[in-house]
Amino acid sequence: MIFVDGVPFPSPSSNQESDTETLAALMEHPTLLSASNSFKATPERKFSVPEESVTERSAQSKLVYLFQREFATVDPALVDFVGTDEATTCIGLAIRNRKNGMISVAHVDSPEIVDMGLSQMLSGVVDFNLDADLDVHLLGSFEDFPPRHSDYSTNSENHENMDGFSLPLCTKIVETLRSRREKFHIQTLCILGHNTRRDSNNVAYPIFNGLVVETSSGSVLPASFNRTSRCPDEVVRRIRVTAAYEDSTWNGKLLETYDTQTDRFIIAPCYWTRRQVQIANSLKYLSDTEILHVCSTSPSAEGPDFVENERRIWDYLIKQPDWRKTFPGKRPRIFERTDTGGWKRC
Repeated sequence: MIFVDGVPFPSPSSNQESDTETLAALMEHPTLLSASNSFKATPERKFSVPEESVTERSAQSKLVYLFQREFATVDPALVDFVGTDEATTCIGLAIRNRKNGMISVAHVDSPEIVDMGLSQMLSGVVDFNLDADLDVHLLGSFEDFPPRHSDYSTNSENHENMDGFSLPLCTKIVETLRSRREKFHIQTLCILGHNTRRDSNNVAYPIFNGLVVETSSGSVLPASFNRTSRCPDEVVRRIRVTAAYEDSTWNGKLLETYDTQTDRFIIAPCYWTRRQVQIANSLKYLSDTEILHVCSTSPSAEGPDFVENERRIWDYLIKQPDWRKTFPGKRPRIFERTDTGGWKRC
């Protein structure tokens, strides 16, 4: 169930139009409009690891960072911040239990993983108490669809025939929140038109690409992270995102990376095939512009390091074509927290 201002949000009478109508109504709700405007007026929090912290001479905040398709449930007693960025047509979704303070954050990239992914997130947050009040924050995606969809209505079109990636994902998330029994209190809905800016040529871009939750208060802020804070095991975790699409065990699921109880990252083994290595060998010869158009759902909206990150992934695959050298004995890669708040390989 969806709540706004502590009141159940009414469901439209038409089943055919219910999900798109619900999304449109939420986007226009005065409280959520005001919340979006306040969110956009909040300075973006920029995360990086100071050089002295890298050498373990000074402490830093305890951060859990998530890549695309990953999720993590964190305990405020162990973690200061949890967040994600690099979202263009994706959604950063944060859920917080008001009673116990447990927080789950995910970087959702596809409608196909919403149903099971939400169940994964809630498994560590609700403690089997379906009456728990859950604060929900959504940030990301933008108007990457043609103007005819700007009213968030699909009319006779279905999701499969709809242009763009953002709208089907947002609609699916709202549909799932609305249909479940838990109490979801929407606090932030900075998505689609509320997260879109346009240049002089009317090209659309997202205003924000990331969010972070301050666990002690539950406050959610727009955020960005640089390479030093996107850790641990950055390149391997990026590879897992692509490898998961060819691994049936991850069908419909978010990627598990973080152990809530021990405050450790446990990167489960993933395998890459000879075909993926061959693809990496062919893609490395593309120009930067070609890489953007081949590898991104939103070529004009990607961050300045997108192409470089793609090239680093291909370079790793080419140099390590046998996945078993990355995961010897098919064992996970485990990272534990250092005294300064960073990570070290076990």
